[in-house]
Amino acid sequence: MQSFSDDDLALQRFYRWERERAERIFLTQPYGGGKVREWTFAQAAGEVRRMAAYLEAQNWEPGSRVAILSRNCAWWLMADLAIWMAGHVSVPVFPSLNSRTVRHTLEHSESKACFLGATDEREMVARGIPSGIQRIGLPTGPPGDYPSWDGVVAATPPLTGSPVRPADDLATIIYTSGTTGPAKGVMHRFGAFSFFAKSASELFVLTGDERLLSYLPLAHIFERCACEALGLYLGFHIYFTEGLETFLIDLRRARPTIFPSVPRLLFKFQQGVFEKVPQARLDYLLRIPIINRWIKKRIIHQLGLRDARYVASGAAPLQVEILLWYRNLGLELFEGFGITETVITHLPSPGQARPGYVGRAIQGVEVKVGEDGELMIKSPMNMLGYYQDPQGTAAAFTADGFFRTGDLVHLEPDGQLKIIGRIKEQFKISKGKYVAPTPIESRLGAHPEIEACCVMGAGLPSPFAVVVLTAEARERCAGGCEPAALEQALRAEMEEVNAHLDPHERLSFIAIADGPWTVANEMMTPTLKIKRGVIERRYLPLVDDWERQNKPVVWENEKKL
Repeated sequence: MQSFSDDDLALQRFYRWERERAERIFLTQPYGGGKVREWTFAQAAGEVRRMAAYLEAQNWEPGSRVAILSRNCAWWLMADLAIWMAGHVSVPVFPSLNSRTVRHTLEHSESKACFLGATDEREMVARGIPSGIQRIGLPTGPPGDYPSWDGVVAATPPLTGSPVRPADDLATIIYTSGTTGPAKGVMHRFGAFSFFAKSASELFVLTGDERLLSYLPLAHIFERCACEALGLYLGFHIYFTEGLETFLIDLRRARPTIFPSVPRLLFKFQQGVFEKVPQARLDYLLRIPIINRWIKKRIIHQLGLRDARYVASGAAPLQVEILLWYRNLGLELFEGFGITETVITHLPSPGQARPGYVGRAIQGVEVKVGEDGELMIKSPMNMLGYYQDPQGTAAAFTADGFFRTGDLVHLEPDGQLKIIGRIKEQFKISKGKYVAPTPIESRLGAHPEIEACCVMGAGLPSPFAVVVLTAEARERCAGGCEPAALEQALRAEMEEVNAHLDPHERLSFIAIADGPWTVANEMMTPTLKIKRGVIERRYLPLVDDWERQNKPVVWENEKKL
């Protein structure tokens, strides 16, 4: 089994880089439309030590919870390190959550304080943060009558010495995205992240010379591992972005060698290329030997990925066609697998990624598949348990210590793992056969006019899909454009998808939803996964009316056309 020493743990690695790489750049933060601020390891450690001393002076009980509510920024990572250095436990909170969910998270975790940066809701301070919780403002956050990061750093002497936290000490409580119910607080120890960082760095032969752009939510396990765990373990340079408006500029500045991403962004990158060069013409040009190499390099350069050694996709299934398109450009794009409760457990070896699969279990991870096809995992990265939920914790594990992931999988004899969907998401149609919606949604969601989709149909003769159009398609419809062409395109897409499905899985029709699904209207999680239960409760009552129309494509609200 893969092992690690105390020297591999997050704080110990940070102290090492503070000594050995004092003058090397650790963090790069853009701000103010083109300006950039950078911290060396020594400078970052100086601010972390001052904030840690401030937290320690509050005289909270060791292991108290301190939340971080902010979009990704350099201060996010420094706040996490300060919390740990002061002997406490960090509680990351998605900045896209509504104030009610934020309040629940802070109250459930019993947080003593909250670092507050930029969030999606303007009234977050007033509505989302209980009055009894101390606030500390990050430079990216709203002004307020509470201590600021810069003020604390300027007024507080640095914490001396190098306080360490044991491998089994509780490091963080990460709240799940809540696709099937209230979010659960997943407790992870320091050793879990160091185990992953050591394993991944050895598998991919990563070094301290890597560069990474942090833009996926640090409140999610994927970015927490790829950015923070690996960044602290290897001591590499981490860049941040101001937001969507400057993303490509920030990406080209960073020139990342490691690029964690999600299917939706990879799809948008691809569509952006097709907007400049139509797909049919690009496919033709890429078949010409003399110029195809130049075109591939040009596309990768424009995407800001010319130095990317590895591009990893996670958080949701990636269409095989999109994966192959990027790999044809020369990018080492692959999928891995992990969930909040187990960290990242499956990765492909370099050059051995198999389309449609998430690789093999990394060294030290035990895997077995139940009779119902459920993936079960046992490793040093398994969670300690759900915070304040002993019954839920007990139910999540088998008697021999395997975590029940709830994922329906196929495991090849060589260890390659294919994720089919969630067991709880399967539904039985009236013909008595089960349908796994995730693979169908993945195929249908690859259509350029579809932003999100949900397949449902429990108890019905056949499943159907509800889709949300892209913003561009919605604008065209709102502008009075004739919807017939769009309906025809979606009908053709449904026929293409159905051709690859068993008879009982084939969609009977597609319904076009009225308006987007967002985190704010609670149809999506902060990681942009659909909340299936919420969506079904909204749309299932409309099925009878849709079926009476007897059309392959129907609209939730045709009056708006």
